[in-house]
Amino acid sequence: MSNFYVVVENLKDWQPYYPSKDVITFDDYLQRVQNTDKKRVRIINLCRDYRYLKTGYYCSLLAEARGHHVFPSITTINDLGRKSLSAIQLEKTDKPIKRIPNGEEGDTLTFRCWFGQTLDKNHSKLAQMIFEKFPCPLLEITLIFKHQWQIKQVKPISLRALSDVQEQEAFANAFEKFSLKMWRKPKSNKTYRYDMAILVNPDEAMPPSDAKALSLFTKAAHKLGIATEFITRKDYMRLAEYDALFIRETTAVDDHTYQFAKKGEAEGLVVIDDPTSILRCTNKVYLADLFNTHNIPTPKTEILNQPSKSALLNLQTKIGLPMVLKIPDGSFSRGVIKVETAEELEKQAKQLLKESAMLLAQEFMYTQYDWRIGILNNRPIYACRYYMVDDHWQIYKHDIEADTQSGMFDTLPIFETPKQVLDVASKATKLIGDGFYGVDLKQSGDRVVVIEVNDNPSIEYDVEDKYLGDELYTEIMKEFLRRLETKGR
Repeated sequence: MSNFYVVVENLKDWQPYYPSKDVITFDDYLQRVQNTDKKRVRIINLCRDYRYLKTGYYCSLLAEARGHHVFPSITTINDLGRKSLSAIQLEKTDKPIKRIPNGEEGDTLTFRCWFGQTLDKNHSKLAQMIFEKFPCPLLEITLIFKHQWQIKQVKPISLRALSDVQEQEAFANAFEKFSLKMWRKPKSNKTYRYDMAILVNPDEAMPPSDAKALSLFTKAAHKLGIATEFITRKDYMRLAEYDALFIRETTAVDDHTYQFAKKGEAEGLVVIDDPTSILRCTNKVYLADLFNTHNIPTPKTEILNQPSKSALLNLQTKIGLPMVLKIPDGSFSRGVIKVETAEELEKQAKQLLKESAMLLAQEFMYTQYDWRIGILNNRPIYACRYYMVDDHWQIYKHDIEADTQSGMFDTLPIFETPKQVLDVASKATKLIGDGFYGVDLKQSGDRVVVIEVNDNPSIEYDVEDKYLGDELYTEIMKEFLRRLETKGR
């Protein structure tokens, strides 16, 4: 389990807040906090001065040298110390800045934030965004008005700067939420060897795992000595508390799931889905080129980047009609359209190319069902057949006026699954990594082709686990345990 310390320059700096033996001075930290027992140690560095060669700088520097997880990191301290603000002038700051009422030309506005929170609601979105870019406990942000508000300066400040009672109270509340496990979370009667975070989105319409499946993952982990906690995107800065991260939310490269995977890997956690797998699997154009290069059987596939008449005619010649058009990062059959005629092809290609610079055009192969082979660390662990929705050509049917429909399914033991299907699925995933994948395939007679590889395959209660039951969840958690025990060898 984790050990937590708050390091301050002088214990008087912590006087307005709740006393704790875990609040220590920098001198104490130097003398007595070592990583001799190999436990994960987390440090919150609240020293007065983070400037180069000052106490705060050395606290983070030495913490990293000791293998401790320190906040702020030495990278963040160095970034905040740069004269140039080019890293701050990011493309996504416009929207939160527009929440702030306009000023007069040349006006400046300064506000403070603690763990991404601030007193004025007009500043809260911008404060959170800057905190995510520069994760530091206490920041002071200065804006200047030049036609609109612009970021002039971001700098770390010390606890002593919070002399106002309202600010101190807000800081204490934010600190308590950020460091919940330190003082307020009740300790379990059972001691676990490792801590796992399971990333979920309670509002996701079609999550990879339903509530019952998630509870079975938790049950399996606990039996193996792994404590679990469900986290959401708001818990990004808490990742260093854990030993492992299991992403059970639909992944994408351009959202927080990929950032969680990247940060988890950087913090030394065992991560599934790992960022490399997310990067490779979520883009169908990448997969198509990868499989073509390595002679993995797929439907006839072409890449389309502009809807000219010659390009569309070339598709019809090489693939034929009907064909399927796909945006590169669609999931659950979204962004996948079947076109029957040349007119439909032109219309849909133009429409989809407004969303993506590239499309995938693929041979249409009708089958009664798609195979899904679950592969973990290059080993098949389950097999499903997902049947098409009645009077539809896909296993999912998205209707604007109704709920998403899905077809029937059956789940088979691996030993009853055709060897050719297993072999093709295994060859495809070995090109991607050793993570947890769901390979979608079609089989027509002796022909077996890969449709795509999912880095975040569905595990739903009474579906993928229909044959193995609880053992499926145990197998996945055993792989986490194996990686945790062999990490660093």
